[in-house]
Amino acid sequence: MLDSYALYENMYAGNATLKGSGALSIAVPGELAGLHEAWKHYGKLPWKRLVMPAAQIAYRGFKISPYLYFQMNRTKSGILANKGLFDIFTSNGSLLQVGDVCYNKRLADTLKEISKHGPDALYNGPVGVNLITDVQKSGGILTKEDLERYKVKVKKVVSGKFMGLNILGMPPPSAGGAGLILILNILAQYRIPSGVSGSLGLHRFIESLKHVFAIRMNLGDPDFHNVTQVLSDMLSPKFAEELRKTIFDNRTFPPDYYGGRWNIIRDHGTSHLSIVDHERNAVSITSTVNSYFGSQILSPSTGILLNNEMDDFSIPGNFSADVAPPAPANFIRPLKRPLSSMAPTIVVEDEQLKAVVGASGGAMIIAGTAQVFLNHFAKGMDPLSSVLAPRLYHQLIPNVVQFENWTTVTGGHFEVPAATRAALQKKGHVLQGLAGGTICQFIVHHLGKSSVHGDGRVSFGRLTAVSDPRKGGLPAGY
Repeated sequence: MLDSYALYENMYAGNATLKGSGALSIAVPGELAGLHEAWKHYGKLPWKRLVMPAAQIAYRGFKISPYLYFQMNRTKSGILANKGLFDIFTSNGSLLQVGDVCYNKRLADTLKEISKHGPDALYNGPVGVNLITDVQKSGGILTKEDLERYKVKVKKVVSGKFMGLNILGMPPPSAGGAGLILILNILAQYRIPSGVSGSLGLHRFIESLKHVFAIRMNLGDPDFHNVTQVLSDMLSPKFAEELRKTIFDNRTFPPDYYGGRWNIIRDHGTSHLSIVDHERNAVSITSTVNSYFGSQILSPSTGILLNNEMDDFSIPGNFSADVAPPAPANFIRPLKRPLSSMAPTIVVEDEQLKAVVGASGGAMIIAGTAQVFLNHFAKGMDPLSSVLAPRLYHQLIPNVVQFENWTTVTGGHFEVPAATRAALQKKGHVLQGLAGGTICQFIVHHLGKSSVHGDGRVSFGRLTAVSDPRKGGLPAGY
């Protein structure tokens, strides 16, 4: 979101690249305010105790991982061009290497201020003043008033049923929660697990995904655009039945075939955490600066890496077979939040926690989250296998199935089998290999009877946590 009234619908006309990187791509940073709001409602530990470990890491430094170096190398020109990034991620004019220690002492100082004074240090204090000065020196339009006016908005989750499970997901302006539920509602009409397994099951999944992407373009910030009816349809099993009737097991179709009455054509640095505590309270949180290294601008005086969230808005213009059409519900407005694909999800069974799942990966998040969910709950795969299984993606436009063919920087290889690809091609799908994709985090709670120990402690069911090895991550327990 960017509050600034300097914003307008056609502000990127003639140079759409300014939406994706640079000072004009920066929106008001909202993550700090959101985390503090969650802490006020549910937190138990002192705020300072939660923030200071991050400050210590920034001050003492951390080692460059293989995956981080991979992304640094891909963004090398941007890092070298920005003084803030250059000072943090280079040594003697060259990028830091794997194993080198990276320090951000300015960010450590900023986090110390935030640990003492809370979000006011940023939104109505000296940290914010310094940040605005840096942004405006870079040519940005963010103002002190933008920070002061930023407000957290708490929305009711979207929910749906699948195989007796209650799926709790993120509402608009994210399409992730409703998109996941619509996929599950369509696939629930096939026999489980056989109807969603094998190459035919993947074909049905792809067709469901194409429907979701045709419909999601009608979503946007509900405070600016009435999304009630489209959201109602996306959550409706009856509407899913209508879409299911349009899926044929022997073929696929052009983009204008999908989405029912909502087809608009007729008219990548995200991170995700899945967390469960000893009392089985659960958090599924997706946070983002949008692309790797965000706007590719780091505020020298605060150490804060600035986002390029403006790129998530749609802008007026023409579209082609390779570019999605403009989505008026997601056009730029002051105070508006852009449409996203974030899909943090909590799964509940009989009012007990069953799982926490989510992913990073931009527009591919819905597909990645859905595949991990289906692997475990519909196909009966164990949690690790559910995450390890190779994935495929479709975003409707371009009309291409992207399949994992990815050797990661840590040496793992993920690839959809050749026989599966051949079967999809016979149905008319155009396939394209992808050396990348989503990074999923998955926790499963194996339900069991809770028991009370003599000292008052309560034992719950067993937890299995999987951190996607594609990024070199590992689950952690404390």
